[in-house]
Amino acid sequence: MKKRTIKIIIAAILFLFSMFIKFDNGLINKIIFVCSYLIVGIDILKKAIRNILKGKVFDENFLMAIATIGAFAIGEFPEAVAVMLFYQVGELFQSFAVDKSRKSISSLMDIRPDYANLIKDDDVEKVDPDEVKIGDIILIKPGEKVPLDGIVVEGESLIDTKALTGEAVPRKVEIKSEILSGSINQNGLLKVKVTKEFEESTVSKILELVENASTKKSKSENFITKFAKYYTPIVVIIAVFLALLPPIIMGDFSTFSNWLYRALAFLVVSCPCALVISIPLSFFGGIGGASKIGILIKGGNYLEALSKAETIVFDKTGTLTEGIFDVQKINPNNISEDELLKYAAYSEAYSNHPIAESIKKAYGKDIDKTLVSNVNEISGYGIECDFVGSKVLSGNSKLMEKYKIDYEKNDDLGTIVYVAVDEKYVGNITISDKIKEDSEYVIRLLNKSGIKTTMLTGDKKKIGEHVANKIGIDNVYTELLPHEKVEKVEELINEKSSNGKLVFVGDGINDAPVLAISDIGIAMGAVGSDAAIEAADIVLMTDEPSKIASAIKLSKKTMRIVKENIIFAIFVKVAVLILSALGLATMWAAVFADVGVSIIAIINALRVLKN
Repeated sequence: MKKRTIKIIIAAILFLFSMFIKFDNGLINKIIFVCSYLIVGIDILKKAIRNILKGKVFDENFLMAIATIGAFAIGEFPEAVAVMLFYQVGELFQSFAVDKSRKSISSLMDIRPDYANLIKDDDVEKVDPDEVKIGDIILIKPGEKVPLDGIVVEGESLIDTKALTGEAVPRKVEIKSEILSGSINQNGLLKVKVTKEFEESTVSKILELVENASTKKSKSENFITKFAKYYTPIVVIIAVFLALLPPIIMGDFSTFSNWLYRALAFLVVSCPCALVISIPLSFFGGIGGASKIGILIKGGNYLEALSKAETIVFDKTGTLTEGIFDVQKINPNNISEDELLKYAAYSEAYSNHPIAESIKKAYGKDIDKTLVSNVNEISGYGIECDFVGSKVLSGNSKLMEKYKIDYEKNDDLGTIVYVAVDEKYVGNITISDKIKEDSEYVIRLLNKSGIKTTMLTGDKKKIGEHVANKIGIDNVYTELLPHEKVEKVEELINEKSSNGKLVFVGDGINDAPVLAISDIGIAMGAVGSDAAIEAADIVLMTDEPSKIASAIKLSKKTMRIVKENIIFAIFVKVAVLILSALGLATMWAAVFADVGVSIIAIINALRVLKN
């Protein structure tokens, strides 16, 4: 950009010098104009020739080349130079705008680690992150980027996760804490056991997502690309007719240079730069602006679709609620509380489900997994396993009914885990979840904007309706098995209007099938979740539901700017095209209709970066 700026400044000085200082020999002025033109225009001429040889004739380089060379041919030296000079000013401005909109994404790309400190035989070796294997121990010093995902085995520190989540408040990590690649170690010395190789790590997944975002174009971008493809050759043909037909029809070839001038002005105006540049820039800026606040959008098509959100379907656990369950009550039947907890904890030994984790946490003792065998997780019911010679069932009331076990119904508000040993009911455990602080706020915002809200949950009716009523959800469907969630979303997709979009919001771990079939899938709090990043179209890097409202607001702002640019650019261009054809617009007006409109559209597109 610096080199281009210097060229423009030198060319502009020569142009102004030749405009205001007239030599007796007019040839000197013309030579200065040509020198000024070549300084800023030689690259455009080369590109035009190169593209013509490749079969790509009708582009902005061709239009600028033919218009300016034609202006030289009819003796309009100042205007020929002015057209190329102002075109290059517009290109410079475009480069600046693109660089500015890239900054947020560039800052995100800075999370890519350069090296890892691998501990080998009590020695530390600086290696490429690709060389580190699962199970290796790495050392992370204060101020260094975390190169790979892992578990802290020694030390404690504050971790800056802003590049991943958009959150400014550092997160504390200590022994057994999970730590994600791409974050920055602020103060303590950490030893970390690697859990994922570099290509599977969080940082790689995010970088891949961001790098590929620009390849998924919106309908508006695809329309503009097709529009330019057909529009440009049509206006070139019209310009040829405009230059040749009137003199032929009137039989007066002395007016040919006048009609050629009109045709050249027509060509300059016809360049679709304002649309071709500003529309993709608007979407690029929207994606970049979203990444700054921890919202990763996989492409302009999803950003555009989000602006048409009509129905938003939420998963409950981990999305609208914290997903952090705590044991509230232990209700044994003919055994002690400790024994009941022990049976429940061992049955959940291999599960990572939040409910299982809460039971193991309440048990509070080491679990010897070798004592558990024949584990069978029955989707939507619970777990069946063998534990030291006994058959243990642990799950919801439907599991008890499935095995025809006589049990005591518990109507407490929360998730009830019933336990049976050797087909005899031995008690139940009450576990409850907590509604997220901003769940009610985001539902209120969505309802106010006319978006329908629905919640799907596998929890029993009483719990689901309690959460839905508390935060203001329009509709709630409870006690759904995983396949029933998919069926319900398909049903809701069929009920929406033809232009409306259905958005599903889930935690991305157990909701991959529903995320995939929705018009737009949004994964909540998905840092470190491969399933979320791959299945969802939009990834919220934190657990804040309010970011859904921010994403929708950003998408609508982007689409509003896109429409403004399309209407403004087409209106001005059509007006000046008509004036050029009638001979009422000079080449200077043509320059404004091209470069001026492009600059105004670019400035407007940059507004999307301001959240």
